[in-house]
Amino acid sequence: MPRRRMRGGAPLQWAFRSMPEPTPMRLSQFHLATVKEVPADAEIASHQLMLRTGMIRKLAAGIYTWSPLGLRVLRKVEAIVREEMDRAGAIELLMPCVQPKELWEETGRWEKFGPQLLKIVDRKEQGYCYAPTAEEVITDYARNELKSYKQLPVNFYQIQTKFRDEIRPRFGVMRAREFLMKDAYSFHLDAASLAATYQVMYDAYTRIFTRLGLTFRAVQADTGAIGGNASHEFQVLADSGEDAIAFSDASDYAANVEKAEALAPTGPRPAPGAAWQKVATPTQKTIEEVSAFLGVAPAQCVKTLLVEGRHGIVALCLRGDHVLNEVKAAKLEEIGTDIVLASEEAILAATGAHAGFIGPAGLPADIPVIVDRDAAQLADFVCGANADGLHYTGTNWERDARLTRIADLRNVVEGDAAPDGKGTLHLARGIEVGHVFQLGTKYAEALEAKVVDESGALKTMTMGCYGIGVSRIVAAAIEQCHDQAGIRWPEAMAPWRVAICVINPKHVAEVDAAAGALLDELASRGIETVLDDRGLRPGQMFADIELIGIPHRVVISERGLAAGTLEYRARTESESRQLAKDELLAMLAG
Repeated sequence: MPRRRMRGGAPLQWAFRSMPEPTPMRLSQFHLATVKEVPADAEIASHQLMLRTGMIRKLAAGIYTWSPLGLRVLRKVEAIVREEMDRAGAIELLMPCVQPKELWEETGRWEKFGPQLLKIVDRKEQGYCYAPTAEEVITDYARNELKSYKQLPVNFYQIQTKFRDEIRPRFGVMRAREFLMKDAYSFHLDAASLAATYQVMYDAYTRIFTRLGLTFRAVQADTGAIGGNASHEFQVLADSGEDAIAFSDASDYAANVEKAEALAPTGPRPAPGAAWQKVATPTQKTIEEVSAFLGVAPAQCVKTLLVEGRHGIVALCLRGDHVLNEVKAAKLEEIGTDIVLASEEAILAATGAHAGFIGPAGLPADIPVIVDRDAAQLADFVCGANADGLHYTGTNWERDARLTRIADLRNVVEGDAAPDGKGTLHLARGIEVGHVFQLGTKYAEALEAKVVDESGALKTMTMGCYGIGVSRIVAAAIEQCHDQAGIRWPEAMAPWRVAICVINPKHVAEVDAAAGALLDELASRGIETVLDDRGLRPGQMFADIELIGIPHRVVISERGLAAGTLEYRARTESESRQLAKDELLAMLAG
């Protein structure tokens, strides 16, 4: 483990402490409780397999007990995270899970954080919350501990339980209410120092996920409720991922779809070429229905969404085949909050029509009309006529429909030009397992966290924030690494690297002795090994070892001893091989 530390940059010297030999483990003395059936309430592979292997057991909605098997994997992840945090110069501490209401009121988040914040009242009627994050507590710690610029930069981290009261916890530990998180917070005198540590942490995260054996991408991301100036998400690529990410085929550009910019089309808008006409669409409300009824492509239609703004209703217009990006739209100065669709009553009062027949042509003058870049490039388009049962064809901007301004409002799609000007975008699914933020002074200002600078003046500190979902990594790894037989752990995360399986129906003493000797020898070489001495039949034993995902399986039998070989099979292979003991040891040591 790392022993030398520094602040804000790479270590001056680096060495790993020699690790103790792993303790030999026998499954007859371990609690392993696998099941064959797929649990009915488990929707994704990681949830199913974590229950089938017995890694977790549900206590309540979104709250799980980690079994001895599951804990072994969790601790593997935690150890690598801790090693790389120490290597990056971060200093470990431990903050309470229960936090006082007063701190959250100082930052204004007691009410703003929303219903995910689990609020608690003690016997003295004092308000607390169960920590969903720790910006308030760490900033309070820093304002009391840090007094001078000479103490900066400094980066504190913890690995601690968090709780967020998800409205619908699902997918096992992937979206649990209680979870294990590594959160780090850095403090700086200026933005340049923050940028340097941000890069150090970005590099540390890259090492963590590389060491864990995961396929991942670091993507530009929105700062969301945490706030701040810049951020990156670390996404484990998996088809079951909840997040969509966009990446270039010609550069290292990658971003969450919420963040990815959709560039404006090149070239001028075509000139109007059709007459503006009102046509009957008696029951056709959706883009799909209208385009099919009128025989036009969805891309030639404009859909208009009326949303609540700062000073009344705002109209957002997109091409019919595009999807509104709510994160981008919420940042419009006319909106400035979460996107909330106008009610049916408000729409009817403002336009005289119901949703499905709304369009930019003829909207009241007091409704701002903000048009997406691609929609603004259309000529002769179809849109609602602001009258039930009617649409316009041949509509053109400025001639027939006004626009207040043009903005990037949509999600990017496959084949869009990359925002960095290099190549085109492709989309993939990802599971967010890490997030780094340049917070700036948001929390330090709210809590008045200041130090004396070189001139003797008080200066508000600048902060960074760096989170990793330790327990979520376990589920994300399973989503990426599994097959029909079970989990296929990357070696760094496996509960054991090697499983020795004993086939000894005749109870031959030499077979058991050989298995025990191999177990001890592998352990003495630093190879984590488990001996399956439960006396199961080969089929059931092999199925368990495959299910729990041990990377290497070695079978010892009377026949093999007679031949002087061991039967070896990697979890990623479909066939077994006969190896001499020396061959096996050399391969496992490599």
